[in-house]
Amino acid sequence: MSKPIVALVGRPNVGKSTLFNRLTKTRDAIVADYPGLTRDRQYGTGRVGEYDYIVVDTGGLSGEGLGIDPLMASQVQQALEEAHAIFFITDGRAGLTPADESIANFIRGFGKPVQLLVNKTEGCNLDVLTAEFYGMGLGEPIGISSAHGDNVAEAVDDLIERLPIEVKTDDVGLDEHPGIRVAVIGRPNVGKSTLINRMLGEDRVVAFDMPGTTRDSIYVPFERDGQAYTLIDTAGVRRRKNVSEKIEKFSILKAIEAMQDAHVVVMLMDGSEGITDQDLTLLGLAIESGRGLVLAVNKWDNLDQDQRKKIRHELDYRLQFVEYAKTHLISALHGTGVGDLFKTIKQVYRAATHKVPTSDLNRVLEQAVLDHQPPLVGGRRLKMRYAHLGGLNPPRVIIHGNKLDKVPNPYKRYLENVFRKAFKWEGTPVIVEFRVGENPFDENKDQLTAKQKDRKRRIKTFAESKKTRNKPRQRSN
Repeated sequence: MSKPIVALVGRPNVGKSTLFNRLTKTRDAIVADYPGLTRDRQYGTGRVGEYDYIVVDTGGLSGEGLGIDPLMASQVQQALEEAHAIFFITDGRAGLTPADESIANFIRGFGKPVQLLVNKTEGCNLDVLTAEFYGMGLGEPIGISSAHGDNVAEAVDDLIERLPIEVKTDDVGLDEHPGIRVAVIGRPNVGKSTLINRMLGEDRVVAFDMPGTTRDSIYVPFERDGQAYTLIDTAGVRRRKNVSEKIEKFSILKAIEAMQDAHVVVMLMDGSEGITDQDLTLLGLAIESGRGLVLAVNKWDNLDQDQRKKIRHELDYRLQFVEYAKTHLISALHGTGVGDLFKTIKQVYRAATHKVPTSDLNRVLEQAVLDHQPPLVGGRRLKMRYAHLGGLNPPRVIIHGNKLDKVPNPYKRYLENVFRKAFKWEGTPVIVEFRVGENPFDENKDQLTAKQKDRKRRIKTFAESKKTRNKPRQRSN
């Protein structure tokens, strides 16, 4: 693995899932004040800290030998085996417990770098709460707050810097795969390898009528009509409860990593089975990767009219959340509609990597605000002063102004659609972020700041002189 895997381990209800959501900047892990809520492993992309990594949430270890706990212990053990590093989370307010010491002895046997985290330390004296955890012999404990983010980024960077592997970032190691990188994803046996062979015009990838034939992500460079491509065939991602072999667990991680390496993701679905819940889960991972997206429904030529009508209805009803992505109805086996995929892939790639001038962004923002004013917050209108491009693939628009941390989600989605339509960002997610602060493009910023400082200095001097004048004089004897 070129990206490190960090496993979260600890007792129930110490804040592992809250930390998982903090690290991935998602709400994928269900969080509640109830022990044992997480029973299976959950994977996500780490977005806190300077490095790229994959984080794995695990069920709580209580040390009890009855009930479901042994099954969770097995899940934790498998997570530790596939991880490069371990976050051992404890509860600072509950203090050191015998269960913590048992877990510490358990994870020592894996020989992986471990960082001991003392959670729930917000508003407390860190030295006092972390003192007793030194006796566990796992190095210096770090006091954090997974709910508020205190010291979380520092803990991540410190742990990954200690790893004896080469850490991969988004800007490293991708030049070896030239052209437009296209990841083909889907459930097992939906025809991913068959589709890639059809796109290549030769049998470059093993295709077999058995789920799970592809165990690793296979990078296949080629050229078509003067355009260089690298097709990425990924392992099928199935429900976690159906994943039993250790090698397939690594395949899932590889599939997630392939989506992050790609410029465009082709999501392949089996038309004969309809849109399944697992398709929706996999689409969620694709959206989280932020890459351009193309939908393809396979085995279309085998469907009768009623089945085709049902699939069209499901596409309209169940995939509204990815309405920006174009859908192709294809047959990977016979080649029907496959040639049209390349045209859409190129369009999506150009849209996702198209740089827009700052002046154009601000012109569109100004018109959007005029057409539909931001809502009132506390009786005052939100002010959006200017925008600039914060990144590409996906396009990221940064908007600065006052009280923008209060912008409701419906208005945010309105702006995303406005920008997508204005700049033809079709087939790619559009991310709008809000910042509160000064305009970094304002040439008079330093001068204005100096004037503000001078004004504050004069006000302070005037207040002090007034205070001195009003002070009663002491009479001399």
